Amino acid sequence: MASVLMIIAPEKFRDEELFHTKDALEMNKHEVIIASTSTEEAHGMLGGKAKPSLTIDEVEVKNYDAIVFVGGSGASIYFKNKTALNIAKTAFQKGKVLAAICIAPSILANAGLLNSTKATSYPSEKENLESSGALYQNEAVVADGKIVTANGPAAATLFGRTLAKLLG
Repeated sequence: MASVLMIIAPEKFRDEELFHTKDALEMNKHEVIIASTSTEEAHGMLGGKAKPSLTIDEVEVKNYDAIVFVGGSGASIYFKNKTALNIAKTAFQKGKVLAAICIAPSILANAGLLNSTKATSYPSEKENLESSGALYQNEAVVADGKIVTANGPAAATLFGRTLAKLLG
């Protein structure tokens, strides 16, 4: 059983990207912990609610097998957030599974982690990924080594299953 940290925005995370991904991971017996900028109840774009267990400031990457950044329009708060970028960089350096869906792959790109890496995202982020050196793929889910990216809500279940398989 792997331990997976899912990082969501406090407002406007994409419901399916959190809940469908989480369900796929938990069906494969992986433990899922949710983090955000606060431990107050977070609100999804479609009305879903989630209670983060910890803040991103409290995250210790060594405690997790995978770090997942959830998309939705609120995820843009992490694009230049030093803490979020450092979590991504540390996970990458420690060889953890690192994943992002929808607009969140831009967090990985902005952290400098997608150079020469096959990746996908929501179409609005394609240019940012490419300018960061990513090899953009027009696919629902792309796994390149231990980096997994997905293009949006419709891909959430496949994204979760892909992560679960990679985690064993």
